[in-house]
Amino acid sequence: MDIEKEINEITGFKNLELLAKQVVEGFISGLHKSPFHGFSAEFAEHKIYNSGESTKHIDWKLFAKTDKLYTKRYEEETNLRCHLIVDNSSSMHYPKLKRFNINSLNKIGFSVLASAAIMNLMKRQRDAVGLSIYSEEYEFYASEKGSERHHQMLLQKLNEALLSSKERSTTETYTYLHLIAEKLKRRSLVFLFTDMLQSDVEAEKLFEALQHLKYNKHEVILFHTYDKKHEVNFDFSNRPKRFVDVETGEHINLYAKNIKQQYEEAVKEYFRELELRCAQYRIKYVKTDINESFNKILTTYLVERQKFG
Repeated sequence: MDIEKEINEITGFKNLELLAKQVVEGFISGLHKSPFHGFSAEFAEHKIYNSGESTKHIDWKLFAKTDKLYTKRYEEETNLRCHLIVDNSSSMHYPKLKRFNINSLNKIGFSVLASAAIMNLMKRQRDAVGLSIYSEEYEFYASEKGSERHHQMLLQKLNEALLSSKERSTTETYTYLHLIAEKLKRRSLVFLFTDMLQSDVEAEKLFEALQHLKYNKHEVILFHTYDKKHEVNFDFSNRPKRFVDVETGEHINLYAKNIKQQYEEAVKEYFRELELRCAQYRIKYVKTDINESFNKILTTYLVERQKFG
């Protein structure tokens, strides 16, 4: 065994599917306290049998238990299409981690597990899901499907995103959003996980690309993903530190407390501007702190799913 290689190797989630299932089941168990009291893990597995339909797919075991006729639903009966978009640029791999679990996540780890949890809910609903992953290139694209094979393939690609540790790679989110807008042929719910770290010019182009998706009748939900402790509250010890831009390699040496207030005010203003722009373009904007639970993500999915028609 190469011990040095073993120590330096970044490993993804040991079982992403199981972890996503646990996240979702924990979420569902708490839904009795929420507006989604009627949501059930079994909800999308069956539909009520209507007189005149073929009896081929009636679930007779369920009939024996309930004395009611239900038919099994199949993947071609999907009633919602969802496309997940994950930013896999260098900045999304902050903070650097060697191991991933629900209590140890960076921005890409949080986005991957959140995406897998949404996929788990969609699987229960027999909905179709697609996936795009981009960094400095368009790494992966899959159109919306509902099959188990497709689901497993997307989980594998999400886990691979964790392992592709980026070194100083910049990305142009807007470029890939325009490509995705051209690829999505049918109206979909679009969920974008990104930390929104780009220049002012790129931010303007990003909103043009988001408008492209809206123009094509898609509903867009932006999960603004960040590490609140460090990236918003600038919570660092007051020793001299070197802060490095992971996408350009540029760095600056300073004491954190010397710029903490100025930094926090600038970030607060930036977040406010993002929220206003999203409201202007009717894009759902969700602040997503990677140190919080996934409940906000899954609640947003359920709310938007109910509204989507």
